[in-house]
Amino acid sequence: MSIQRVQQRNYWELAKRLLILAAVVYVFVWAASGVRFDLARLQRGLPSIGRIIDNMFPPDWSMRQRAMEGMMQSLYIAILGTTIGSVLAIPLGFFAAQNVLVYRFLSLFGKQVLNAIRTFPEIILAIFFVASYGPGPMAGLMAVGIHSIGMLGKLYADIIENIDPGPVEALTSTGATRVEIVWYAILPQVMPEFIATSLYRFEINMRAAATLGLVGAGGIGVLLLQALQFRRWPVVGMAMIAIVVVVTVIDYSSAYVRKRIV
Repeated sequence: MSIQRVQQRNYWELAKRLLILAAVVYVFVWAASGVRFDLARLQRGLPSIGRIIDNMFPPDWSMRQRAMEGMMQSLYIAILGTTIGSVLAIPLGFFAAQNVLVYRFLSLFGKQVLNAIRTFPEIILAIFFVASYGPGPMAGLMAVGIHSIGMLGKLYADIIENIDPGPVEALTSTGATRVEIVWYAILPQVMPEFIATSLYRFEINMRAAATLGLVGAGGIGVLLLQALQFRRWPVVGMAMIAIVVVVTVIDYSSAYVRKRIV
């Protein structure tokens, strides 16, 4: 038996074990959660879902301008929030990387700071900032930006920890300063992945910004919330179409740019 076939067999064995473990964990969590599968309730709800979807179409095309204005506001929130998070996450990422700092406890402290920042999801942060600044896109921008700092900082730290140590050691042997090492040995290696990671985060933030309006944080979520409250299903359909179109275009564009960078 060839080495390749042995490796494939080992992979299949490992995959089977992981599937069995996942099934056991799933059953245990299902039993511990107390959730019960109510088939009768599920059957009663399906016709309601069908009626709602049927009422959403055809959409209210007279609301298309307002829907696109709200979607553009969500886009602005996502762009500005991602930019703020991407820039501010860079120093925190270096601070949390174990192969950059001299003292290990500083890296552990930096990781805990990033964990604390990203503990709360965007929707919770948006509620907090709406209470602090009032309703509007400012609250959404703050929520998206701060949550992006925590997530991107963690990913940046992982990228920095996986760099090739060769250029760093070469510059260190020549007596280069720490700033020169970071500028000439570390940043050239990590910047393409930093940009690609930020673009992927922008896709996530775009989806988040489209829903933050449900708590008053601006964007198309405001129109969606108003339409849902008054059961104006054709307006909901128009808002959903705007969200799907813009998010799809951004996803494909971002994926194309990431492939060109990395």
